[in-house]
Amino acid sequence: MLKHVFRIPSLGQRHYSAIAPEIANFVSPSIEPLNKKNLIGLSLEDLQKELTVNVKNSKKYTAAQLWHHMYRQGSSSFSEFSNMSKDLRAELESKYTIHYGDVELDKLAEDKTRKFLIGFNTRREPGAIVETVLIPESRRATLCVSSQIGCSLKCSFCHTGTQKLLRSLTASEVVGQYMVAAHRSGDFPLRQDTKRTVSNMVFMGQGEPLYNWRHVSKAIRILTDPQGLGWSKSKITVSTSGVVPLIPKIASELGVSLAISLHATNNELRDVLVPLNKTFPLEMVLDACKSYANLMGNNGRRITFEYVMLDGVNDSIAEARTLVKLLKQLPAHVNLIPFNPWPGSNYLTSKPQQIEDFAQVVLRGGLHCTVRRPRGQDIMAACGQLKSSMTQKK
Repeated sequence: MLKHVFRIPSLGQRHYSAIAPEIANFVSPSIEPLNKKNLIGLSLEDLQKELTVNVKNSKKYTAAQLWHHMYRQGSSSFSEFSNMSKDLRAELESKYTIHYGDVELDKLAEDKTRKFLIGFNTRREPGAIVETVLIPESRRATLCVSSQIGCSLKCSFCHTGTQKLLRSLTASEVVGQYMVAAHRSGDFPLRQDTKRTVSNMVFMGQGEPLYNWRHVSKAIRILTDPQGLGWSKSKITVSTSGVVPLIPKIASELGVSLAISLHATNNELRDVLVPLNKTFPLEMVLDACKSYANLMGNNGRRITFEYVMLDGVNDSIAEARTLVKLLKQLPAHVNLIPFNPWPGSNYLTSKPQQIEDFAQVVLRGGLHCTVRRPRGQDIMAACGQLKSSMTQKK
């Protein structure tokens, strides 16, 4: 019998009017002053340059002190930086902010999946909001972060695809999602002898991460900086629908794990399910995966291939055999995802026995395979259900 386990979750949406007030935790959004630069999202090198040029009371070691306070202690107020002079703290306070984003909703599902709505509001853009989901398991908790507000890919089975792309998130807004979840999970201050609650991170939320490469890659470098948050690269996964030119760079420049939204075994069907396939067809995606694997070397890290199970669409036994043939030359892990319905969708979830039979064919073909257990469905936080906008929230 196939072992059914939870693998790499995603996000969802919910109307405010349907949220129980005793569970929801609202925080009135603040407006970040436009004349103050946010220090969250700057690399340590950027921070050193910023202070050298613009802070007269700064010393050579000030950037390292700030970095430690922000990312080891989790401090967000300059008044907490007790090892700095009053003059320096006052100068920093007058010019900068340490801002993660505004938590407009903190919602807990029956299965303990936790969804955050985080606003990145300014006077010029009061409606910027994303969803971030924390999914606990017995030995770890995975944080699913967004890279864009909306999405331009329009995958036909995904709720996010029905929402127009507003913009890409900045490195500050990506890192801020983690900082919110880590704070609310009690992870700060970070200590070497204490296990973190937020232990894994996946870029599988709203948006296509590789269409926001500059900010996503910068955020990952901040997250993995050993002097700060110190995330292990093996604990971070970037999921893409197949932006071929950038897939090898996930290995060569970041060294983090890779997931591919596959969902079909031929170009004709994948063109419908994942329209990006018309630009980067299946053969190109798999070649890019081979390049990624070669660059990563023999480190035992598999590429996750996500495959949503759609009744009568892509779930036949013949397609399972074809999937094995496509992936057998790669260090592949197949993650079967029972389709999570959303309003207006024309697809149905594959029947449990069909998913089981499909998985057994993949396993017998010599590939690693799991079936993702849906999480957070009661708050629309399951895979493929994400859609957020201020109109809906109102």
